[in-house]
Amino acid sequence: MDKYFTERRTIRRYSEREVDNELLTKMIEAASHAPTTGNMQLYSVIVTRDAEKKAALAPCHFNQPSVMGSSVVLTFCADFNRFVKWCDASDAKPGYDNFQSFMTAVLDTALFAQQFNTIAELAGLGCCYLGTTTYNAPDIARILDLPKRVVPVTTLTVGYPEGDSEVSDRLPVDAIIHSEKYRDYSTETIKSIYAEKEAREDSRRFVAENGKTSLAQVFTDVRYTRDANEHFSKVYRDFIVKAGFEM
Repeated sequence: MDKYFTERRTIRRYSEREVDNELLTKMIEAASHAPTTGNMQLYSVIVTRDAEKKAALAPCHFNQPSVMGSSVVLTFCADFNRFVKWCDASDAKPGYDNFQSFMTAVLDTALFAQQFNTIAELAGLGCCYLGTTTYNAPDIARILDLPKRVVPVTTLTVGYPEGDSEVSDRLPVDAIIHSEKYRDYSTETIKSIYAEKEAREDSRRFVAENGKTSLAQVFTDVRYTRDANEHFSKVYRDFIVKAGFEM
């Protein structure tokens, strides 16, 4: 198995070297050959290079340094606008203002984004996914002038790596494989699965720094709290409905 996949790194620090626009276009074109539902290609990507535009986007991503430090910021969007307009121009009646259609476009977008990520890294570039895209979709849509039926799904910062970064830990593969049917987890099995992650030095540091007694508490009480999840769920859901999809 190619070590690229097992030793890949998320890159958050970039050199000042710019990503050539011709190279970027070729990588996006190659990524567009990712699998897509019904060959509809229900996605678009907004390319941001301008420093002022990056500065406007940065607060939407909680001012993560990779936004301003990258050569380019790519906002990947679920896009039914283009397809619906084609239907309207072709005497066809679209029925895509619903949850199923939205999820179809989200899946298309995720496949496209990850295909681009792989292509870019194999070309020597570094990438960082920004999970904050769904948190502040209304602001991102306003800054990028997104029309109805276009919804931000994820963002990648891209550039040439500056220095190195650690390989992220992963659960043992037995934890995610279920043969023939789902095998639920006993408490004993759960403890075994997460033992290595909990024993890591950085994990123990997170627990201590946040005054918690377990790594799980760092997730539930600090990083991804119920209040935050419920707040951003409402923000995103309301925006999706406003964009023209029933939920």
